[in-house]
Amino acid sequence: MIGKESTAGRATKFTFLGLWLLFTVFPLYWITITSLKAPGDIFAFPIAYWPEHFSLENYSGLFGKADFGVYLTNSLIIATVAAAIATVISMLSAYVLARFEFRTKSALLMAALVTQMIPTFIALGSLYLLMTDLKMVDNRLGLILVYIAVCIPFCTVMLRGFFENIPDALEEAAMIDGLSRFGALFKVLLPVMRPGIVAAFIFNFVNCWNELFLSVTLMNSDSNKTVPTALNGFISSFNIDWGSMSAAAVLTILPTMVLFAFASRHIVQGLTAGAVKG
Repeated sequence: MIGKESTAGRATKFTFLGLWLLFTVFPLYWITITSLKAPGDIFAFPIAYWPEHFSLENYSGLFGKADFGVYLTNSLIIATVAAAIATVISMLSAYVLARFEFRTKSALLMAALVTQMIPTFIALGSLYLLMTDLKMVDNRLGLILVYIAVCIPFCTVMLRGFFENIPDALEEAAMIDGLSRFGALFKVLLPVMRPGIVAAFIFNFVNCWNELFLSVTLMNSDSNKTVPTALNGFISSFNIDWGSMSAAAVLTILPTMVLFAFASRHIVQGLTAGAVKG
């Protein structure tokens, strides 16, 4: 009886997991198939879940008619630079919050958490006026600075958990051996924290790569637009270019998929280390 219940339980579990996998993967499959259909076949009826003829017309049109290569380059530069700088600043801030006690420590942590509760679009008006005064509207450097400011609070709180899981004795031993505090940080603590740093960088990169509201507000010219802004441009008042949008979506998803594929081991280790108190 126990064996039958165990078998039924496993069957139920795998059934639900299979349905969840189908529900998760099907939209990605459908976007990919749509991008490989000729424009005239996208709205054909009955619906073809596997087209008879594959076409790269949507991809060639994407780069031929639009500056999608420029958008990809802009997103790659902006997301990489902003994520890297935000990770470094957050790492140093998290180290201070984890290792030192000072009067405003609790207030700073609370402020960092409160900023995550405020929707981005609420600050768009004030932010646009500020960036206009600084002459950084339609400027990639301006968008990078905004993304850095957006990423730092949560990333700081996240990395603080990693520092708190590293015993103080490890750092103290390094300082006794002659290293300065910065030397102990960069030569002893950071190698131990590599999974957490990788997880924080990927979190920041994906957030910057997918962000729409700020890029639409602050970027006007085609030479400075990012990929999310380009995707938004395929939607007009009377029409949606599904073929080009699907091709653009596939190309947009690929960098993050590759990033997660190569760094998946570090992500799992980093999230586990940050969640479990040592």
